[in-house]
Amino acid sequence: MRTQAKPVKVWDLPVRLFHWSLVACFAGAWLSSDDAEALHQWLGYGALGLIAFRLVWGFVGSHHARFANFVPRPGTLAAYVLLMLRRREPRYLGHNPAAAVMILFLIAMVAVIGTTGWLMTTDWGWGSDPLETIHEGAAELALAAVGVHICAAIYESLRHRENLVVAMITGIKWR
Repeated sequence: MRTQAKPVKVWDLPVRLFHWSLVACFAGAWLSSDDAEALHQWLGYGALGLIAFRLVWGFVGSHHARFANFVPRPGTLAAYVLLMLRRREPRYLGHNPAAAVMILFLIAMVAVIGTTGWLMTTDWGWGSDPLETIHEGAAELALAAVGVHICAAIYESLRHRENLVVAMITGIKWR
């Protein structure tokens, strides 16, 4: 255990509620996609609402929630990835540059999934094969990204000897 480390509140309650609520909506929508159309749709609407909230919170939320404080420039991301490949990447109190890009990617994918799903319920998009293809493709891509996200969280937890799952529940990391 860390002897000199001090607890630091990193992720605020709104970010943590967003994260775990989005996990629940995405998993529920994925599992209900073939059997419970109404539930699937409501979970999709819930996910879209969460994305809308997170976009706003990314500009007005606490320090580590703000996009300006964690979205990296391309050069910063490239340097971080090179250091990671050499197993020399630094530990970040908030999101590291690769995690930040994953967050943006997952937000974009859920927005695409939710928007195409909603469009398929309208007169304009009802029965549209291209919309359904985009919807299902984005869902598959998001699921793969979630797998990468989980593996990366495990890797970083082991690499930097901190439990990121617990940190995303409590909001606390150690400095």
